[in-house]
Amino acid sequence: MGYGGPHAAFFAAIDEFKRSMPGRIIGVSKDAAGNAALRMAMQTREQHIRREKANSNICTSQVLLANIASLYAVYHGPVGLKRIAQRIHRLTDILAAGLQQKGLKLRHAHYFDTLCVEVADKAAVLARAEAAEINLRSDIHNAVGITLDETTTRDNVLQLFTILLGDDHGLNIETLDKDVALDSRSIQQSMLRDDAVLTHPVFNRYHSETEMMRYMHSLERKDLALNQAMIPLGSCTMKLNAAAEMIPITWPEFAELHPFCPPEQAEGYQQMISQLSDWLVKLTGYDAVCMQPNSGAQGEYAGLLAIRHYHESRNEGHRDICLIPASAHGTNPASAHMAGMQVVVVACDKNGNIDLADLRAKAELHANNLSCIMVTYPSTHGVYEETIRDVCDIVHQFGGQVYLDGANMNAQVGITSPGFIGADVSHLNLHKTFCIPHGGGGPGMGPIGVKAHLAPFVPGHSVVQIEGMLTRQGAVSAAPFGSASILPISWMYIRMMGAEGLKQASQVAILNANYIASRLKDAYPILYTGRDGRVAHECILDIRPLKEETGISELDIAKRLIDYGFHAPTMSFPVAGTLMVEPTESEGKAELDRFINAMLAIRAEIERVKAGEWPLEDNPLVNAPHTQNELAAEWNHSYSREVAVFPAGVANKYWPTVKRLDDVYGDRNLFCSCVPMSEYQ
Repeated sequence: MGYGGPHAAFFAAIDEFKRSMPGRIIGVSKDAAGNAALRMAMQTREQHIRREKANSNICTSQVLLANIASLYAVYHGPVGLKRIAQRIHRLTDILAAGLQQKGLKLRHAHYFDTLCVEVADKAAVLARAEAAEINLRSDIHNAVGITLDETTTRDNVLQLFTILLGDDHGLNIETLDKDVALDSRSIQQSMLRDDAVLTHPVFNRYHSETEMMRYMHSLERKDLALNQAMIPLGSCTMKLNAAAEMIPITWPEFAELHPFCPPEQAEGYQQMISQLSDWLVKLTGYDAVCMQPNSGAQGEYAGLLAIRHYHESRNEGHRDICLIPASAHGTNPASAHMAGMQVVVVACDKNGNIDLADLRAKAELHANNLSCIMVTYPSTHGVYEETIRDVCDIVHQFGGQVYLDGANMNAQVGITSPGFIGADVSHLNLHKTFCIPHGGGGPGMGPIGVKAHLAPFVPGHSVVQIEGMLTRQGAVSAAPFGSASILPISWMYIRMMGAEGLKQASQVAILNANYIASRLKDAYPILYTGRDGRVAHECILDIRPLKEETGISELDIAKRLIDYGFHAPTMSFPVAGTLMVEPTESEGKAELDRFINAMLAIRAEIERVKAGEWPLEDNPLVNAPHTQNELAAEWNHSYSREVAVFPAGVANKYWPTVKRLDDVYGDRNLFCSCVPMSEYQ
């Protein structure tokens, strides 16, 4: 339970609503060789394309947790899962039968694992439960709630009899078990499934630890992750998640607490959350931090709601205009739209910076209705905009608030801060800047920092009073502190690094990005830089001139990098026809040089295409990536097998399992169900 998370949730929709579904959808496509392959489907739904019309950020990806849940189903299979469910229900039946036999009443006729039991002396029952270290649901008038699960034992049921009935209850588990076996109607027949479930072979094959270990390792080998190479994804901050930071989340003291347990049972959690909040306040220059949002997108939503409620408290609820620079990440307009605001785009100048004249004109035009601006610093173009304080001043002058997107905090920590710059509210991506892993898309944490005047308007909670937060607002997450069990990761990171270490991390991240930019600028133009020719923590490589000159695209370069053993940088964002690189502080010079050498080698390959040595339709770039199957097949290319698969040598070679995917086929033939295992063999 992790004191509230993280956790995965699954939902489904009929075909008619598939394009309205939030989040990312993985579908089955084909690669260039005609083999089945998986890819993100219907990508035109995404916020970087649909902007304020997108709904993809009303949720957050929880891939890690979805994998855990899915592998739990794989391990137990349909038979094992049903056996677990039957056992839980059987124990619930036994508990219900014993309580009813002794005269207690249930407030319902049907149940699966949860009972609502009427009790005469509720205070005495709760006292006995606390003495037995068992928490019952206590917020029901003259009744208690009890839920059993797969960890519940017969001894636990006997404990519950004693708690609810007293020591002399005289009930016998074996006798009750026989009684409920003969006559159990606690689940309505119409609710029972009689169809086959989990019929795919993957759910019916791996039911021992040895088999599961090998299956999971076979999946892991398909991934190109940080354990093998740097992931230079711009705007993602794929930094190291150190083992020492990760260990505490496995401790039962963090993992097994219910989010609604009595506060005195979670004093350690409360102390950790309080310390982490204090540290984040100091690092951001804000006055308060709310830990509730579960993702960056949810943090944006919570922050914008705080702004909206602030205006309403001043009888200015009509303020609904949100200014957003043209350079902004698509999440910004999508969040603003969700928060009930109208988006007005502010132009950028030829250097990619906010056009102050256009900003002032639009702020003045909408002065009576201006709610806020959403701005990122450093900008999404990877540059420290020198006019950021002027931006804040202009918006404040016309009655608006400043929402500073915390996506690029890895270039601020210890050097500057949103509060110092003049912002009013920000979200912090703990899964980027503060080391919570987010490979594959989750879990995330997006707490918001606010200035004092916005603190009363951050999310609250109807069940748990959040200490120190005088808010009456509704929740944006089911649990009061979001995915609390991953907060120890960020606590450990900040505690071990200290103020000087955090500052050094930001400095090294900036140094690494500028090192890459300076070494690659002659081969690939750097699209945006500051006045001094430097970038912030990431840089954008402009591939458009190369494409016009040679026909080789950013996609070809991204795919070819896989043959060199690297995950591709962020492609065509925030500018089409570019690659955005963010090395983070975690990479040493040797790995940076390996990446740079790969990019320079690819540039040399492009020159060979340009010179006519390799035809445009058959060269290592347009055919990348190259698989083992292709290597073993008949070879009919204009370049050698060695050039194809070993451009960086044979050591620590990563082998992609599929070739380049047919994106058009995948979009036109959405197929999200599992294909037969034979397709992957």
